[in-house]
Amino acid sequence: MNLPSMGVEEELLLVSASGDPMPRSKAVAAGAEGVDVELELTRSQVEINSPVCETSDELRLQLTWSRAKLAEAAAEEGTKLLAIATPPGGVAEQLVTRKPRYQEMAARYGLLAREQGVCGCHVHIDVPDKEAAIRVSNHLRPWLPTLLALTANSAVYLGQDTGFASWRSIMWSRWPCSGPPPYFESAEHYDALVAMQVATGSIMDERMVYWDVRPSSHLPTVEVRVSDVPLTVDETVLLATLIRALVMTALEDGGLGPKLEPEVLRAAYWLAARDGITGNGLEVLKARPVPMPELLDLLQLHVAAALQQLGEADRVAAAIQRVLRDGNGAVKQRQTIEDGLDIVMLTAVVD
Repeated sequence: MNLPSMGVEEELLLVSASGDPMPRSKAVAAGAEGVDVELELTRSQVEINSPVCETSDELRLQLTWSRAKLAEAAAEEGTKLLAIATPPGGVAEQLVTRKPRYQEMAARYGLLAREQGVCGCHVHIDVPDKEAAIRVSNHLRPWLPTLLALTANSAVYLGQDTGFASWRSIMWSRWPCSGPPPYFESAEHYDALVAMQVATGSIMDERMVYWDVRPSSHLPTVEVRVSDVPLTVDETVLLATLIRALVMTALEDGGLGPKLEPEVLRAAYWLAARDGITGNGLEVLKARPVPMPELLDLLQLHVAAALQQLGEADRVAAAIQRVLRDGNGAVKQRQTIEDGLDIVMLTAVVD
């Protein structure tokens, strides 16, 4: 099997020192010379698009450079670039970006759109065709909660400890076409479900398919969207490498993938969002509670052959152990605010 290429989109926040969203995205994007930056739904968000990468080292270099250049541009505009999935401070309702598509979304979806200043990470992996992307989607479904838990980075929202490791995923689930994708029998099955949603007006078009795995509407890739934006570049690279290995494993299998009990998958998502890496998750295929470190071991075992082919097995194992030891974004936010939340603590979260 040829090794599939990959690319990453990281959504990032622009905030004040105390974590209030700052609507400076257009100026910051214009000042980040050479970086592929997109404006997002709210004016306090920007998105980095990496080029197509063949190795994890290449991806790490690209994301490190892009984050640094964008952070410099943000500082020039008196704001801070923050890799976190929900605004630590401020108020829920945000200013919507002045692009026709986003203005139409605000008109159609009201407060749902205006309160949607949250940041995810989207990983694109090259696949042969749409049918392959559909098979990959089915195979990835059991592992999506584990990936969510690994990268959870939104414990603090609007000056509150939410009680969840990934509050972004809870907020994002309010959209009409979000969360884990259905089990698809074919590309035609996928197309029919999307066409139904467009026809009913629940979504504007195929670009509003926000399932956590989807065939890209404009690239020969499968796009995995389950994750909070990770706190660090190394965590993003770990996520992308695991997803790349999962896609390779699915393509090697060739089948349609396992069918799951929907309520088991729903419970696994909820536990991952609440507890992240600090509690139990669900081994979805057996519907049994498992400590998250054990689930991450099972994930590595599932993709072991692909990781060996990529030459990444040792680095992935070390990176996972580092996250479990040092904490992901949600753990580090909670460590910062363990004595309570006030303006000083919010400033510490941002720092």
